[in-house]
Amino acid sequence: MTICAYATYDGPDDDREPALEAWREAGIDGRAVRWDDPGADWSVFDAVVVRSTWDYVDRRAEFLAWTRRVSEVSRLLNPAEVIERNTDKTYLRDLGVATVPTHWSSHDFPDWPEYVVKPAISAGARDTIRTGDRAVAVAHAARLEAAGRTAMVQPYLDMVEAEGETSLLYFNRRLSHAVRRTPMLKAGMTSEDNARAELREPAPDQVDLAEKVLAAIPQALLYARVDLVRLPDGSPAVIELELTEPYLYLRYDNAAKNFAAALRELV
Repeated sequence: MTICAYATYDGPDDDREPALEAWREAGIDGRAVRWDDPGADWSVFDAVVVRSTWDYVDRRAEFLAWTRRVSEVSRLLNPAEVIERNTDKTYLRDLGVATVPTHWSSHDFPDWPEYVVKPAISAGARDTIRTGDRAVAVAHAARLEAAGRTAMVQPYLDMVEAEGETSLLYFNRRLSHAVRRTPMLKAGMTSEDNARAELREPAPDQVDLAEKVLAAIPQALLYARVDLVRLPDGSPAVIELELTEPYLYLRYDNAAKNFAAALRELV
């Protein structure tokens, strides 16, 4: 039987049980293992699937070293080189498609009605602020830079609350499902709201953009989540490309089965 590790952390993960159950049904012996478990023998697995490694942000160098070590003894999905690039959001500068306008410095701030300021290496809206006060936005960006971090400054798009952010979920490059995600920076939202969403049929222009982004990545991708918003002119733009540890909304539709089928194809 194929044996695969579900690399995780010590914390909640609503995707874990649906994934492991679907793996079992597909003939895969799936075992949840903490990514930083010093006693883990990764060589016993046919593949190691990076999933809810959500505590890596403050230990990114350690995490990347772990991905390289695992790659030497097992198949890592997604691959280490993909993860290294994807865990620093400066990748947005090189996608070659429409993205949310981003200013990469605390200097020469653009004139926007409302700002979102965040570090390029982060997860779950950590160290992210939304403000209409330009001075507050500049100060936060400057604090990030003083700490040796790259600051990202973006305009807050009202339509994120109206139309919502659309996430397209791909397993082995096939579109599995799409959801309308809860806007994380809406007043009153908490980190627990990140898992709340509703199924959505993506528009053709959103699918075209997502697949153009994925087509430029040569490595194998077990999973990919392309997060899109619409700009004021109505055109879709990438807000994030999640290839490392995205929440996959596996309780929706046939998502868990699609995920398991994709894993079977790759190992």
